[in-house]
Amino acid sequence: MSGVRTSLGLTRRRVVMALPLLGAAGLGQAAGRGDAAPALQRSARPLMGTRVDIAIAASGPAAAESERAMQAAWAEMERLERMMTRYDASSALSAVNRAAGRHAVKVPPELMALLRDAQAVSAATQGAFDTTVGALRGWEFGAQAQLPDPARIEAERRLVGYRGLELDEGAGTARLARAGMALDLGGIAKLPILAAGLRVLRSHGVEHALVNGGGDVLLAGNHHGQAWRVGLRDPLAPERLLGVLALQGEAVVASSGDYERFFMARGERQHHILDPATGRPSRGAHGVSLLARQVGSVNGLGAAMMVLGDARAHALVGRHAGVQALMVHRDGTVWRTPGMAAALAAA
Repeated sequence: MSGVRTSLGLTRRRVVMALPLLGAAGLGQAAGRGDAAPALQRSARPLMGTRVDIAIAASGPAAAESERAMQAAWAEMERLERMMTRYDASSALSAVNRAAGRHAVKVPPELMALLRDAQAVSAATQGAFDTTVGALRGWEFGAQAQLPDPARIEAERRLVGYRGLELDEGAGTARLARAGMALDLGGIAKLPILAAGLRVLRSHGVEHALVNGGGDVLLAGNHHGQAWRVGLRDPLAPERLLGVLALQGEAVVASSGDYERFFMARGERQHHILDPATGRPSRGAHGVSLLARQVGSVNGLGAAMMVLGDARAHALVGRHAGVQALMVHRDGTVWRTPGMAAALAAA
């Protein structure tokens, strides 16, 4: 997400914009039935700074293998988190950050693929998305949250620039060009990590599953013959839903918003999605939800839209075939692509 400063470490649970509606009663009502849907096999853990949930719809012999499949999925997601967090000195990402301005670092193939994809998103959004916002170290959004000194913001902002990340895919190395630069993958690593968990489930024979991580929802198959249902929360009133999506097969719902991690200062919400150009919180939309079939279609897109502002964000979505969007503008108005409006109306 542009300058999304998430930890990829274990922190508090957050309010999220996309909410899986997994209650049996709700599913039954959606299908026009009063009977309860069969139970799901479920597991949840703290991961990547949020709560991650796995839900599997299986019965008979397949249900007996679900626990093994979930354990394997957790192991893979935790492995990737350890690789990609900036808050563990032993991580591959931390090694790249420590070597900034000095030398290239050999990185694992999974990290190289993610960095390559991040650079492509940065180029496509003219830098509205930029993983080098890790240099903006003055911003904290925990218990000690406070406004950084303006001089510090300006000094750190000068170290932000995705072109300063040099990748040599042949050699398998990554290098940050200037001392003080740093990568933060909190805005682009979560979806691929969740996708990796879902792939592991599928490799263990699980056909129908949902993985939810802090409002990013990936799903496969269906809920015992019924659609999976995902509610889209209003970022201005998170207890209220703007609509519900009924989804089957392969799909991803990805969300970004200024309501997840923030504090109030100078009469404004100081939130964790930072604009690479200013070094300060973005002043575009309050929240964005995206719907697509593949993670690669939407990864990094939501936060870039929040940085770009309304008109440019709308145009950006229009250049991505197969991506549908809902966007809550700064003035509280709600914009939807035709495909998103149709999907919400059909649920």
